[in-house]
Amino acid sequence: MNSTATQEKTSCYHCGEDCPSVPLIREEKKFCCEGCRTVYDILSQNGMCEYYRYNETPGNNRKSPDRQRYDFLDDEEVASRFITYKDDNQTHVNFYIPGMHCSSCIWLLENLNKLHPGILRSRVNFITKELSLQFSTNLKLPEIASLLDRVGYPPHLSMDSLSEQKVKSSYFDKRYFYKLGIAFFSFGNIMLLSFPEYFGIDAITESPYRSLFGYLNFVLALPVMFYSASEFFVSAWKGVRIRSLNMDFPIALGILVMFIRSSWEIFSGTGGGYMDTLASLVFLMLVGRSLQNMTYGRLSFDRDYKSYFPVSVTRLFEGKEKGIPVNKVETGFRLLIRNNELIPADAILFKGDAHIDYSFVTGESTPVEKTLGEIIFAGGKQIGNPIEVEVVREVSQSYLTRLWNEDVFNTDKSEHERLNNLSNRISKWFTLVILLIATGAALYWFREDSSRAMHAFASVLIITCPCALALSTPFTLGNTMRIMGKWNFYLRSTDVIEKLAKVDTILFDKTGTLTQAGKAQLEYKGEPLDQNTLELISTATRNSTHPLSRSISEHLDEFHNEIKLDSFQEIAGKGIIASYKSKEVKIGSASWILNGEPQKEDIRSTEVYISVNGTPKGKFIIMNEFRPGLEHVINDLKQENEIVLVSGDNDSDLERLLPFFGNKAEMHFRYSPFQKLELVKEKQAEQKNVLMIGDGLNDAGALRQSDVGISVSEDINNFSPACDAILDSDRFTMLPSLLKFAKIAVVIILISFGLSFLYNIVGLWFAVQGNLSPLVAAILMPLSSISVILFTTGATALMAKRTLNNKG
Repeated sequence: MNSTATQEKTSCYHCGEDCPSVPLIREEKKFCCEGCRTVYDILSQNGMCEYYRYNETPGNNRKSPDRQRYDFLDDEEVASRFITYKDDNQTHVNFYIPGMHCSSCIWLLENLNKLHPGILRSRVNFITKELSLQFSTNLKLPEIASLLDRVGYPPHLSMDSLSEQKVKSSYFDKRYFYKLGIAFFSFGNIMLLSFPEYFGIDAITESPYRSLFGYLNFVLALPVMFYSASEFFVSAWKGVRIRSLNMDFPIALGILVMFIRSSWEIFSGTGGGYMDTLASLVFLMLVGRSLQNMTYGRLSFDRDYKSYFPVSVTRLFEGKEKGIPVNKVETGFRLLIRNNELIPADAILFKGDAHIDYSFVTGESTPVEKTLGEIIFAGGKQIGNPIEVEVVREVSQSYLTRLWNEDVFNTDKSEHERLNNLSNRISKWFTLVILLIATGAALYWFREDSSRAMHAFASVLIITCPCALALSTPFTLGNTMRIMGKWNFYLRSTDVIEKLAKVDTILFDKTGTLTQAGKAQLEYKGEPLDQNTLELISTATRNSTHPLSRSISEHLDEFHNEIKLDSFQEIAGKGIIASYKSKEVKIGSASWILNGEPQKEDIRSTEVYISVNGTPKGKFIIMNEFRPGLEHVINDLKQENEIVLVSGDNDSDLERLLPFFGNKAEMHFRYSPFQKLELVKEKQAEQKNVLMIGDGLNDAGALRQSDVGISVSEDINNFSPACDAILDSDRFTMLPSLLKFAKIAVVIILISFGLSFLYNIVGLWFAVQGNLSPLVAAILMPLSSISVILFTTGATALMAKRTLNNKG
């Protein structure tokens, strides 16, 4: 006797695909293949089954076991395409991972260190689908690639560098345009078929054509609902799973209610439904997001390859030094890197003793010694004597941007203050209020007419979709950040704009911030210095990036010869120690050089003291030259902010600055870097929103601690990862206007929120009465989105013209 056993299809616990008739089982969980079960075993053995909590069946299918070999990554030339940094202890690589698709993917890829002890750190950029890995140099690159493949995320190993092409592909995915095209096609045709409903044409609405047109609208709406609008439902569901109502939740809820309500009206013959409104909503939301992605894509491109940082490097050409923009550096250029200057591109050491501080890259501040002919990676900082390097790769601004955005340099910034979360916070309350209104309207009408009650409930959810609310923030902030960049004011991210708008206390450093580097009157008083001592002082100050050292170096330029210092040390807040053969010079403050002996100082100048072999010899008297327009800048900022001066130098400029600041109590001199940091904390303890403006050298702690830190950049390569923004020194007079523009941008967002709420209130007036017509819905829904987009874009451009163009 033959019998056929029928079994229900079961889904693989890992990837969600159908299992065969006899599935593989592990711990009562069913798997479609050995590959999926192996991945589960790896995660289970390492205590990482939390991976499955974020999404059901999040894994990639592993039916085709990995047969690709990664041995070719042992080749140094091939590996160099993916390695961004390497030393004796650790290696950094970037991989493009096209398989990442959900929150579980992000969680697993950022916890790879739990799978292998050799992996030190991993970070994901979900938008570009890029994985940045730091791992022990003892671990081979093929092992890393093989591990990623085994857990279901094989890296895409093309010979192209991880740059513009993949970023563009993520922003301009063909599937996104398919969704957009289908939504537009359905929207246009549904609108045509719905015209009789709009205008009440009896000859059609009371004939069999009405049912036919309704069925056609339903068919046209199906791909919009289940394909074009899918990303809204996926995003909303992910938010619900982690108990968070994001902006996509009310959008998805409105779309779902609209579809159900319209389908019921069409098939019951009670109305024409709102399929046109549904299609227009999805189409406009997709257009808005594509514009947002393109805006961010352009911003990312600008940050990768254009003059994002207003800094330059010194090129050696035909025996002369010349400052050139970082983005002009090309392969083969010979560069001079001074003490504390950042190396902008991968280069080979050509001359000098290199002691490279890779703390920006690795977090380790111990300098690494390099020998002639050895490669120095971008992001390192020279400590000590100047070195000459020859560029072997194009400048990787994208790498420097990642350094700037690293979490380690932003640990004191509150993530809860991000403006791009404002939409989600509003959305949570928005959704709750709308649900209450919808429920209230349904209960009110239920006593009289149950069908009208259901109509009112659905109408409220349909008309109050927050699509305009979702579009206002990214359009405004993206445009604002782009405009500020045109005026050489470069922000770390759009989050900084809201923080700038909240600022009420501004702390200024003096040297290099209020004063102009390289523009000062200088005079020496003291014992005569011999030729060798002057050459030693010239070389030592030439190695420093401090503005006072630069002034002395330029003054002693005629005494400069190629001296290879035996030692060099720069102590923040004190000065410089340098030695050559049997001679040691100390250059710095009076309290440091003279061991605290009181001196009568010229109140009109800054004094830099000199000692040779422990014996004080004299001092350089430097008359600072303030930046043009300083009085105008301070006076404008004083109208709405508390202004404080905090300087590490003496009070020689007190009398000259007093008319600007007006109060000696708000002028602090001889402050160490630690004291500057403590002053910022004191102001924040008073519930102040602090903006610190410095030159990025001795102000790193204060810049990091402050709510917003701005580094004023001259023509030297002085990169500070502690700051939130970089301002070109030539644009210093525009500072009040730039802060004002940031506040205007936030106001524009709030006004656009108001417009969105206004449209919703108008729509609610019709909806709660239970008599919302398709025509009203068809007009209000797209009109609110289009008007908000036009308003935010136009208002930002107009206010930029009024606020900034007249100040440039």
